[in-house]
Amino acid sequence: MKLLVLPGDGIGEEITSATLDVLKAADGKHGLGLEYEFDEIGFVALEKTGSTCPDAVLERARQCDGILLGPVSHLDYPPRDKGGVNASAAFRVKLDLYANVRPARSRPGIGSVRTPMDLIIMREATEGFYPDRNMAAGPGEFMPVPGVVISMRKITAHACNRIARRAFEAARERRGKVTAVHKANNMIMSDGLFLEEVRKVAKEFPDCELDEIIIDACAAWLVRDPSRFDVICATNFYADILSDLASELSGSLGLAGAINAGDDLAAAQAQHGSAPDIAGQDKANPTSLILSAAMLLDWFGRRRGLPAFQAAARDIEAAIDKLLADKETRTPDLGGPLGTKAFGLAAARAVAG
Repeated sequence: MKLLVLPGDGIGEEITSATLDVLKAADGKHGLGLEYEFDEIGFVALEKTGSTCPDAVLERARQCDGILLGPVSHLDYPPRDKGGVNASAAFRVKLDLYANVRPARSRPGIGSVRTPMDLIIMREATEGFYPDRNMAAGPGEFMPVPGVVISMRKITAHACNRIARRAFEAARERRGKVTAVHKANNMIMSDGLFLEEVRKVAKEFPDCELDEIIIDACAAWLVRDPSRFDVICATNFYADILSDLASELSGSLGLAGAINAGDDLAAAQAQHGSAPDIAGQDKANPTSLILSAAMLLDWFGRRRGLPAFQAAARDIEAAIDKLLADKETRTPDLGGPLGTKAFGLAAARAVAG
């Protein structure tokens, strides 16, 4: 498996290094034959190439089997015409990594949920309320007159259908329930189209249950009783917010793994941002990117029929659970003493056995 490694901005270098320590341990144990290529995105790339996401990096990604995508500080980037490109959006749209898969699982002694949480949020990632990915040319957000801004939301049957399909496929391997999140009482046409496509796909999965819920109520139920959810399927904006809420309730955004998956390529990417305020201080929790890398191995193993990759993913998950169960092997954000590097090495040792 050839991996393209892109550390990104802020804490990216530190959490990527810790993740590579874990991947190398998993490779040594399971004989995965991992190969690494390194490139640059973010401010480093901007200084060298004039773009935070050079086209050459995207093309290089297309030639690899997977991507390790570090966090980006796109809020601080210059305007697009001066090279400020949101790499997360560019990878999702230009490489068609349409399924942003975000699990959230509670662990003993961590988090604030009243009942156990074990769910997946299946987020459509190529359209929706995000104007930077809704137009073939030109911005999807504009100011027709001073003091008035119009932002475009794009919803297509194609994108809704395939994200629903991924949600039901995931549910079939779990507890067999998909919850479609919407606001069709107000977004009558766009969320109505989303629900129409989800219902179509649901008919092909008679062994799974379809639940429909308005986003307001979904947020409330995540706090009150997250155990009612198995796989949540939603459009881009709704799922982005709900996944952050679920991850924080289950412990921390720092514990939230995620992949951006297409039909033939996937990228591991932590749910959290670049945290420039703690960059270079060995304080960042690398768990999110480590778990994202495990998800990438599992995705690759399933696609290629390679059980060793799935076994490696399970070992990484188990190693992280073991470390988080003990306060003495947690990072400072969870009340523990381990820095970024030390946590990565501890996880690597746990994986190696």
